[in-house]
Formats: sequence, structure tokens, C-alpha cells
Amino acid sequence: MDDKTRTELEAAAFRGLVAHLRKRTDVQNIDLMNLAGFCRNCLSKWYRAAAEERGLAMTEGEAREIVYGMPYAEWQAKHQKEATADQKRRFEETKPLHADISGHR
Repeated sequence: MDDKTRTELEAAAFRGLVAHLRKRTDVQNIDLMNLAGFCRNCLSKWYRAAAEERGLAMTEGEAREIVYGMPYAEWQAKHQKEATADQKRRFEETKPLHADISGHR
């Protein structure tokens, strides 16, 4: 497979993941972090880092809006719930497994 095709397939897979996460607003970021070690915020940070590596300026808010499909504050108001004590405990237990760019270390 050539590089252009691989990049196109990777981009399509990313778009599919983002679309799925936009649909699954019932899944909280803390649950994603606890199970998989990354969340929507991590995706936005990876996106922003990739843009900056290519010389494109992007704010954290702009990157989050690409992933969330709306401003982050709006998503939080509509969909974010208070984390339970168990979710917070699990978050701390799984920190060594969190994505390096996540900012949760």
C-alpha cells in the first residue's frame, strides 16, 4: 500500500471514531480513560499536535471543537456528568496506562 492510500485510510478511520464518539455522548471521558487510557480530549490534543508539527496554529478549543462537534463548554453542559467516587478511584489506579499526550499524568 502506498503512503497516500494509507494516510487516506487512517484519516477515514479517525473520522469514523470521531463520529462514533459524537454519537455516544452517554460515554463519559473518564470512562474512556479508565477503560482505554485515552478520551476525546486526548484525541483533540493529538490532532492539535499534528497540526502544530505541520506549522499550523491551532488552539486547544479549536481542536476540541473538531472532536466534540461543538464548543467544549457546550458539550460539557449538555452531556458531562459528575464523576463518581469509583470512577475517580479507577482513574487514579489507571494513570500509568493513560496516553502520554493526554495531560493526565
